[in-house]
Amino acid sequence: MIRNIDEQVVRDFGSEWQRFDQSALTTEELATAFNRYFAIFPWKSLPADARGFDLGCGSGRWAALVAPRVGELHCVEPSSVALDVAKKNLSPFTNCRFHLASVDSTPLDDNSMDFGYSLGVLHHVPDTAAGIRSCVAKLKPGAPLLLYLYYAFDNRPKWFVAIWRISDYLRQIVSRCPYPIKYGLSQSVAMLVYLPLARLSGALERRGLSAEHIPLSSYGTKSFYTMRTDALDRFGTRIEHRFTKPQISQMMEAAGLIKVRFSDQAPYWCAVGVKA
Repeated sequence: MIRNIDEQVVRDFGSEWQRFDQSALTTEELATAFNRYFAIFPWKSLPADARGFDLGCGSGRWAALVAPRVGELHCVEPSSVALDVAKKNLSPFTNCRFHLASVDSTPLDDNSMDFGYSLGVLHHVPDTAAGIRSCVAKLKPGAPLLLYLYYAFDNRPKWFVAIWRISDYLRQIVSRCPYPIKYGLSQSVAMLVYLPLARLSGALERRGLSAEHIPLSSYGTKSFYTMRTDALDRFGTRIEHRFTKPQISQMMEAAGLIKVRFSDQAPYWCAVGVKA
């Protein structure tokens, strides 16, 4: 059986979360990002003391805001290095359980979870559709699953897509470099590309102008720390799948989810569905 995991990608993310453990992220910035990702999550539908999972928990940044709202949260992460970071960050919470496992080896019973979420993870595994099926299998009927998958720029103009293609050629080169080179180049991209475009977008928005079609405009109010983290995330990862909204709908429905709906705000695409 071929496992749905790439060991080099796991090692890269372990290094990322060890270096950027999110300790420098302000409470306000973390809460703002969390609210955008979880804007469509049906919190009110969860039972009291709900049990759920965070698939690919990384540093535990989202789990830190989910744990206080639920009864038990299972943090699943394939990198032992990243899981150690999550354990440290989530030490104040007694309701977090930690599992060193990949999406296809999660040690949770099928049909046992009241909710689940996986944000920015399943586009980095070899088979995204299989990853979604693995997540859905753990849910009880009627339980929601929240996903964030990289979009294929299906809501952007052609010139925007052309710019991304250029950046993706760079990603394919950088992501295969030794880690010190990969790290250095990604931080240069953060400084020379992310930061200027983000600050331009922020300046335009403060003047009441739209920055929607400026690349990286979603970083307009974000810290340079986040830009550095995300630049390493983006350019340091050799597996990156992107999907249109219809493709994500199809994968979710094929996995057994119904009532699929999408967030209409960045980051794209966030989608939620419930297990039939």
